[in-house]
This record gives sequence, C-alpha cells and structure tokens, in this order.
Amino acid sequence: MNKKELRTHYKTLRSQLSDEEVENLSVDIANQLLQLPIWEKSYYHIFLPIEKQKEINTEYILHILQGKDKNILVSKSNFENNTLEHFLLTDGTKLEVNSWGIPQPVDGIQIPEKKIEVVFIPLLAFDHIGNRVGYGKGFYDKFLAKCNSDTLKIGLSFFDAEKEIQNVIPTDIGLDVCVTPTDIYNFGN
Repeated sequence: MNKKELRTHYKTLRSQLSDEEVENLSVDIANQLLQLPIWEKSYYHIFLPIEKQKEINTEYILHILQGKDKNILVSKSNFENNTLEHFLLTDGTKLEVNSWGIPQPVDGIQIPEKKIEVVFIPLLAFDHIGNRVGYGKGFYDKFLAKCNSDTLKIGLSFFDAEKEIQNVIPTDIGLDVCVTPTDIYNFGN
C-alpha cells in the first residue's frame, strides 16, 4: 500500500481500539522497551500522545525515564513551517494542548537536536526495512535530519510491520528500531 492508503487504514484500526486496549498495549510497549540496550544515554526525546487519535500512551515510558533520572525532551510544533522545537521536561514545565490536540510545552529550556541521543517516534505504520508513515506533514523527517547520525530512532506502534510501504521518498528518514506490544524490529539503518 502507499502512504495515503496506510494512513487511512491504520487511523481506522486505531480508532477501533478501546481506551483499555490503548492502555494495555501502551504498557506492553513500555515493557518491550526495557529489553533494549538504550538506557545508558542521557537525552531522550518523547512525544506526548494525541488522545483523540488514540496514540500510544507514553506516560509509562516517561515513568521509566524519570526513574532512571534521564533528561526528557518534548516538542512544540510550529505549523507555519512544520518544524519542532524541543524543550526539557521538568517539574515546572507547563503543558497545553494545541488546536491539533497535541500536548506541548508553553516554554522552557530549549535543547538543540544535536544533543538528543534517542528519539521515540509516533507513527501510523512501518515496514520490514524501517520505513515509516506518520500523518504526512514531515515534522519528524525535518527534526531527524537535524539530529546526529548516531541518534537512535525508535518507532512505537500498536501494530506489526507492513510488508512494504510504497512511494517512499529520499527525504523520508527511516527507523533503527520499532517496538510493538509483542515484537522488537531491528533495522540496522
């Protein structure tokens, strides 16, 4: 399937999940992440879920990161140029939900992309070689292009890999790993 078809298909699949299923699958993903050798890093970027889109609840991953005393970064979206600014998440960080339903920091300590060592990436679909499909605005491709080449890109998905994503373009940045509730896919990009 192409990206547009995959977006439609996986938005529909996610919309059919109950709130309880979203929570249980999110816990399973967090537990799978604990198996990865990624916890010696310092700077971790995580997305805050769009609840109305039934995105993965990253609260469980946040608890792991806080328990390991890591620097946690969250983004603020700029819809004029489809870019993200990254802020340190602290006890004093004030969050607000923007018009797209995305929780984001109002302000705070901004951190450059080059400091980020691990990025947890929201997505709708991915394939067996690490290509991914998001909402199609290019926010994460632009963000990941500014990160170091050794920044670990970890997709999080409720669903298993597709065989192939058609119409991938050169500016699409693939995953190193994707974690589902039952599997860990390593792509070795």
